[in-house]
Amino acid sequence: MFAGNWVIPGIQGAIMTGRFRGSAVAAAGAGALLVPVAALTGCSGGSSSSGTSHAAASSASPVALAPGPAALQDQYEDVVKTVLPSVVQINTDSGTGSGVIYDDKGDIVTNAHVVGSATSVRVLPATGGSTLTAKVLGVFTPDDLAVIRVTDGASSLHPAVFGSSENVAAGQIVLAMGNPLGLTGSVTQGIISATGRTVTESGTDSNSPATTIADALQTSAAINGGNSGGALVNLAGQVIGIPTAAARDPEAGSAPGIGFAIPSSIATSIAEQLIATGKVTDSGRAALGITAQTAVTAGGEPAGVAVTAVTVNGPSAKAGLQAGDVITAVDGHQTATMAALTALLATLKPDEMVPVTYTRSGRSHTADVTLGSLSS
Repeated sequence: MFAGNWVIPGIQGAIMTGRFRGSAVAAAGAGALLVPVAALTGCSGGSSSSGTSHAAASSASPVALAPGPAALQDQYEDVVKTVLPSVVQINTDSGTGSGVIYDDKGDIVTNAHVVGSATSVRVLPATGGSTLTAKVLGVFTPDDLAVIRVTDGASSLHPAVFGSSENVAAGQIVLAMGNPLGLTGSVTQGIISATGRTVTESGTDSNSPATTIADALQTSAAINGGNSGGALVNLAGQVIGIPTAAARDPEAGSAPGIGFAIPSSIATSIAEQLIATGKVTDSGRAALGITAQTAVTAGGEPAGVAVTAVTVNGPSAKAGLQAGDVITAVDGHQTATMAALTALLATLKPDEMVPVTYTRSGRSHTADVTLGSLSS
């Protein structure tokens, strides 16, 4: 149902992904995930920032901004009427999520965890009508993003307008649109609470790879199971984020008003590559060029990241690292687990040179590694 443990540097809590499975009552309290907190990104909701439409010329233009508080309700209604037809429900054999129509070819952006391992999914438009079938074009798990394409009936879909997330600021009004708890075409309202957050979803065990979202948007708009892959929208009617997870207090059972979305700048970049080739070659994310897993002591405590293989001519290979080495620190920060290493790399950029400390045959070494780019 809800997958993964989300870690946000700075706060201890729980995060659950916004995919839904089962009845509304059963799912509302399911899938708590362990967490710590970091910092997020936002969008310019009340500004007149330009947006990119992947629709045909006849598609809706950004909504004109209201002149004052008296017109705010009309503004909300205009944004909902404009954007909600571009948000769909996505159903797989393992659950339900949301998606945003990206272009007039029938391409839809959603979360990787909504698609899961499926190769085809069922799509229900927010405006109703027949269920459509879509094939999975590509999945990029590191950013929790995927693109699916409707194979028949794409002409009935209405692409959204994607805005820039580069200048988002805390306090900006946003609307979250999706299918929480299976309730098709639902809208919640809030603000951008913070920008620049780094949210890490750890695997089911210490050896599973972690998924870290850099520069995530934190929002007070309610994000519930089924909202994943939907739209976080500003008052200009532009999609500035893809909701992906919500916080959950392991003691109180809920943490209202703490949700996270992937910024549109990342979503559109990854989507373009998945549409073109089904793969991502320029993620903008740093990589060491290794295959690895968490190393543990005899007592079962994490002791670093054990390298099981290095990419030929990759960053680590060029710096002299080998299979069998155990990485204990990168750029001066301890890396006791794969999750810690993944979260750290999310804060770095390709082509940066960083010191990597590792042990080999019981002795500690340090090598300068020029980071590569994470790809699929």
